[in-house]
Order: sequence, then C-alpha cells, then structure tokens
Amino acid sequence: MTADVVWRILPITVAELSLARVLRCGQAFRWKKVNNVWRFATGDNIVLLRQDEEKIEYGCCGVSGSAGSSQYEAALDSVLRFIQDYFNLSVKVTDLYEQWAAVEKKYVKQGMALFSYFPGIRMLRQDPWETVVLFICSSNNNVKRISKMCDTLCEEYGKHVGDYEGASYFSFPGPEKLCGPEVEGHLRELGFGYRAKYIQQTAAMFIDDAYPDITLESLSALRGASYEDAHQYLLQLKGVGPKVADCICLMALDKHDVVPVDTHVSQIAVRDYKFKKPKTMNVKTYHEVRVHLQNLFGTYAGWAQLVMFAADLSDLNNGVNEVNGVKTKHEVSFEMLGTKQKLVIVSEPAAKRIKTEA
Repeated sequence: MTADVVWRILPITVAELSLARVLRCGQAFRWKKVNNVWRFATGDNIVLLRQDEEKIEYGCCGVSGSAGSSQYEAALDSVLRFIQDYFNLSVKVTDLYEQWAAVEKKYVKQGMALFSYFPGIRMLRQDPWETVVLFICSSNNNVKRISKMCDTLCEEYGKHVGDYEGASYFSFPGPEKLCGPEVEGHLRELGFGYRAKYIQQTAAMFIDDAYPDITLESLSALRGASYEDAHQYLLQLKGVGPKVADCICLMALDKHDVVPVDTHVSQIAVRDYKFKKPKTMNVKTYHEVRVHLQNLFGTYAGWAQLVMFAADLSDLNNGVNEVNGVKTKHEVSFEMLGTKQKLVIVSEPAAKRIKTEA
C-alpha cells in the first residue's frame, strides 16, 4: 500500500527548471519518472517531484512519521533544501540564457535559436562521490546501461530507504561498501566489466590509510579549490581520465566554466562557433575547444555547453524513464578523450534515428 503524500508547492517556471530536460540529458542516472512523478532516493527520503508550467510540487516518503506529523514536516523541509542545492536554484538560468542567446546571435546565422527553444536546462550540483563512481561507469557506455549499473549498485550495496507505489528505493553506497576485494568479482558478475576494478580500487583509495589525502571530506572540499587542483586530484583516481575529471568538476564541484569536450561538442564548436575543424581530437585540441567556448560563454560556459549538447540530441528520453508504467527506449553514449567512447543516439519509437559518430 502506498502511503499518503503531502505535496508542497515551489513556484518556479519551466523556463527556469525543466525536469524533463535536466534529468534526461546525461547528468544524473538515478531519477525515475513513473506516472508523471519523478522519484529519487537520498538520505532517509524518497524525493517526489511533479511539474507544470508554473510550479514544481514536491513531496517525500520513506520517513517514519505520518503525513502532517512533525517528522514528516521536517522531512519536507529537508527535501526543499535538497532541491534548492541539487538544482542550483541560486542561479537564475533565464538571465544566463539571455547572455548565451546574444552570443549565439553573433555566430549562428541560420537555423534554430536553441537558447530560445530549449529552456530550463541547468547544471545539477550532485554528490561528489556518486558522481565519481557514475562517471567511471560512463566509460564506453550509454545512459541506459549507466542507469542500470547505478540501480544495481544501489540495490546490491545501498541502504533500503523505502517503497513507493510498489517499487523499492535505495541510497547510493559509500566507498566503505564498495572497497572490499570481493566487490570487483561481484560487479563483474553483474555486468560491470572492466569498470568493476576501477570502482573497487577507487573506493579502496578513500578508505586506505595509504592515501591520507583522498577522503570524502577532501573530495567535497574541492568545491572551494581551483579547477587545476580539483582536476589533478581527480586524475589520481582509478578510471578517471581528463574528460571524466572535467565532468565531475562541472557536475559536482562547482566549476561552472569547465567545458567537457567530446567529438560531439567539438563538432558544435566547428559548425556554429567558428572553431577551425581539427584533424584529430587530441589533448591540444581538447584544450583549444574548451578555451574557445569558455571565452565565448564566460563563467557558466559549462552550462551553455550542456544546453547545446542536449538540444543537439533532439530526443532526451534516456531509456530508463517510464510514463504510466510503460518504459521508453533510448540510448545515448559519448565519445570521451582517453576513454574511447562514441556518441550514438538511437530513439525508438521516434520517427527518426539520429546517429553522430567521429
């Protein structure tokens, strides 16, 4: 039986935050949409979100108190704080869109003005540890499989937070749950492949006294560090290359100007923003594309790049969301420097198939 849910209202327009776009563009992998409600387990709560054009309604379940009790009200207060932090709501994204549109107008002479037609996309501020693990999983992978791996990690090693509408929800496991020598073999049995070794080894680094500078505290503290220091720290971790490190910096560590560059982003820079077409994607080209887009889009260049990337995908269903209990089918994968990944987008039952390769 599903517990009663009390819904609170957060006045925010789709132009400021579009859940359908933000949660489907390859940033996060644990959200599920079922019967028009987005669900996500964090801490001791299952966060529930639903949206119309003018507001988001939020609720929760999994708490010990019943609806209306002081415990439940405290849990709702906690959910609101989570939403404000997780979705970076201190940043007014409509103002940024105006700035980006002005840049776009100077360069893109033909075609659709994407900053007008794809509103509400913003960068998430995710848990640093979870982001490290999930982007290790992103190596040579697609969103559907990454999401499946994420679910598996939570179900096998996370804490059971609660049930909602017949489904169980689990928290994301900490490094202490993934550091044991037996973890690699078990994850391989579960289909993680070579990523299993990297996950176990990286988790062990956060627990092992031989790495005193690598802790959850020091990882979170990178939010206040320079990009260079954060990037170098992350490169110490197993399975983390330059592109994955940039993704973590952007999506979890408040480095809003960082532009993770893959072949797809490079193609956008060449096609729309007068970047000279490179002969190959190497470290030098990676840096040049990133600096070019940073110079154009400024402090929030990483956010602008996300909008360009998401808009170019055409269809943001990611293969794990459900509508009225029916799963949609979609795949997205990325070509990342140093991880030999390829962007392949396949949508079904959409009318057309989009495929972009290097």
